[in-house]
Amino acid sequence: MRKTVMVNIYERNPLARKQCMEHFGAECQICNLNFENTYGAVGKDFIHVHHIIPLHEIQQGYAVDPINDLIPVCPNCHAMLQRKENGKYLTIGQLKERLNNKKLKLV
Repeated sequence: MRKTVMVNIYERNPLARKQCMEHFGAECQICNLNFENTYGAVGKDFIHVHHIIPLHEIQQGYAVDPINDLIPVCPNCHAMLQRKENGKYLTIGQLKERLNNKKLKLV
């Protein structure tokens, strides 16, 4: 069986990504994972870049600010930022707080 599916696609700005990484580095800003430190050379410069304001909410013509609108995050933290709890996405601050509380309980 063959299905045709129509979706919206949002263009990402590679220059904004580069500027974000130049500012923050390639370390997750939530859990501090650095892929190069963990996996060696194969992990160099590997990181996801999360749009703090979801792309589907940004109006056409909006100029993304690489420092205030984007944040480098590891794939796990990125996935958690994409999940909803009680109908709302977790914020960066909420996710950081959860990780910090978990670390405190482990000590």
